[in-house]
Amino acid sequence: MIPKAIFFDAVGTLFHLREPVGKTYADIAAEHGVTVDAEALNKGFRAAWKSLSVPVHAEGTVPEDDDRSWWEELVRRTFQNASSTAPEMNRMTLIFDDLYEHYAYAAAWQLFEDTVPTLEQLRSNGCRLLVLSNFDKRLRNILEGLEIGHFFDSVIVSSEVGAWKPDPRMFRAALQACGLTPEECLHVGDDVRCDEEGAKAMGIPSLLVKRPEVPLNALLSAMD
Repeated sequence: MIPKAIFFDAVGTLFHLREPVGKTYADIAAEHGVTVDAEALNKGFRAAWKSLSVPVHAEGTVPEDDDRSWWEELVRRTFQNASSTAPEMNRMTLIFDDLYEHYAYAAAWQLFEDTVPTLEQLRSNGCRLLVLSNFDKRLRNILEGLEIGHFFDSVIVSSEVGAWKPDPRMFRAALQACGLTPEECLHVGDDVRCDEEGAKAMGIPSLLVKRPEVPLNALLSAMD
């Protein structure tokens, strides 16, 4: 059955970073007089991501800071993991501010080659498209800058729901936004736990993107 609505994860599904995290962190740190090896920052980021619990807020509440403090802690831990002499607090704040701003714009990101053709085909087929992402309000600016924002009826981000996928609140928000049942929808993402298992727990069919074996445009073949 062709779904009436499709929910898309964003990063890793529709687009990706233009350059490795470590290089960006190292370049911006250097602008503030801090020298840290890019590869050490890559490893530090991965370790920080694994060690930091995702932000989950009480039912019915959302963070006043759009989860900015969570990202700041992630950056702080990344530098702490990457170097025995982490930047002092004031300099760390300046580095974070620049990083946070950098990732708010399309220049930091790059579309996958199959993203626009896939979205165009789905729209021509009459599918309603939504974004369902573990991100914050910056995502809307990124989508517009990448010139794909017009494809989506709704953009649902975790900072405005108060929880990250696979929390059911995220999927309930998407279902409420489109006014459809789980069986009438499809969720597409690249993370087994957040996307595939999260959707399954809500009774929503899913497609797991796993490039290069399963690119985004495999969705079109699956719907034939």
